[in-house]
Amino acid sequence: MEAIQHIHHISAIVGNPEENIKFYRDILNLKLIKKTVNFDDPSTYHLYFSNDGVDNGTILTFFNWPNAHKGRIGSGQVERIAFRIPKDAISHWEKHLKAHDIEVSRTQLFDRETLEFNDVHELPLALVESEDMHDGSQDIIGFHGVTMLSADPLATVHTLTNDMGLEKINEDETHIHLETVGDWQHHVMVKKETPETAVHWGVGVVHHIAWSVPSTQVHRAWQVKMSGKGYHVTDVKDRNYFEAIYMKERGGIIFEFATEGPGFTIDERFDELGSSLVLPPQLEEQRAALLQLLPPIRI
Repeated sequence: MEAIQHIHHISAIVGNPEENIKFYRDILNLKLIKKTVNFDDPSTYHLYFSNDGVDNGTILTFFNWPNAHKGRIGSGQVERIAFRIPKDAISHWEKHLKAHDIEVSRTQLFDRETLEFNDVHELPLALVESEDMHDGSQDIIGFHGVTMLSADPLATVHTLTNDMGLEKINEDETHIHLETVGDWQHHVMVKKETPETAVHWGVGVVHHIAWSVPSTQVHRAWQVKMSGKGYHVTDVKDRNYFEAIYMKERGGIIFEFATEGPGFTIDERFDELGSSLVLPPQLEEQRAALLQLLPPIRI
């Protein structure tokens, strides 16, 4: 079976949805492509953002818990989400973020110059330059990759390389550096040191990372393969825009495998994406009740 080619989406827990939109749409200049609800907890929003092309490999989603407590970063989670920006754009972004009173620091986290910062709800983020100019644009291209905090870093690396087909490209005293084999070349930095405490779900914490698979047939094959390797894999979940299965790898991080289709235009035209609250068919009859529970989005 073909190796995993790239990240499908990353989902994190944040706070107030209007603050969330203002940060990612108005400061990071990402496209709000879907306003819906968490299918497993429809009293909360599930907001989707992407690059302008809504390309697979660029989808960032949020569960909005506006009244929830702050999460605790720890083992068993993706820690930092890194976006890829065009070549020579890092100084522009550093100036832009500082103009919005966002504290930034330059590091070498991804084995190249990296701009680290947090979002409005203290979710750890980063920007990493591409090797390409991208027609003079300085906008975010998509994901560059993630850092991972594992309860068993070597087991996590084994899952990613031996079971999923990522390649190890470097190792230093702090991280093992992996990369997907597809065109996106998404990077994964597995931290060697295990945190003393486990992740505690709440605002400012990444919940899971989803890996892209091209079709329903391949999706079923991954379900069989990972189950056969001893992982507890869920039944297939219909997420309307894709199908999903979930598992915890042996370091405790939640991995999802998500199909590339049917896509985000199944219930909205491309030029109307993110403009209104859309619900899956099974929740449509609850629309009035849900609108009473959900905080208003007026922006």
